[in-house]
Order: sequence, then structure tokens, then C-alpha cells
Amino acid sequence: MKRSAANLMTTLEYDRWWDQKINDNIPMVNQENTRSIEEHLQNFERKSLELEKRIEQLEEERMQVELDVDVQGLEAEKLRKGKNKAREDFDSLKIDYKKLQRSMRTSGLRKTSQQ
Repeated sequence: MKRSAANLMTTLEYDRWWDQKINDNIPMVNQENTRSIEEHLQNFERKSLELEKRIEQLEEERMQVELDVDVQGLEAEKLRKGKNKAREDFDSLKIDYKKLQRSMRTSGLRKTSQQ
């Protein structure tokens, strides 16, 4: 591509420099370092299979963690219910104890048991 044909204001040195710059930006193919497309494809497929296996492992681990979370949530709920039941039973016993104390006072049994 000659720039002098497009622009008569440029110099011959500039045209040479421009041509060299354009050529420097084009990568040269080094036959010694190139691998065939088949090798690239095989490498890609191998890596793809490895990643698929890793994804499957991670999904299985995630499912196990989700199951563990569900089980622990159920256990926590069971403990909360047990705690609430124990608290209700304790409150009921306190009420029964107060009623018993009151009835002992009114019937006079307290005085005889203390004497």
C-alpha cells in the first residue's frame, strides 16, 4: 500500500517508515513453533473433559452441603421444639407448685409440717 498515491504531501522517508510499520504489525508465522490444529483441538478437548469432571465434582459437593444444611436445619428445629416444650413444662410445674403452696397455706398443712 503506497501512501504517496493517496497523499502527495508525505515524504519518501515517511512512506518507507509507514510501510515498515505496517509490516512490523503483521505477525510472522514461525513454522518451528506452530502446532497443528489437531493438536490444539486435542488439547482443548482434554481440558474441556477435565473441566466437565471438575464441574460434576463441585455439583456433587454442593448437593452434599445442601443436604447437610437441610439435616442441620431439621435438627435445630427439633431442638427448638424440645426447648419450647421443656419451657412450657417448667412453667406448668411452677404454676402447679404455686397452687400447691397456696392450698397448703389455706388448709393449714404448712404449719403442721413445719412444727
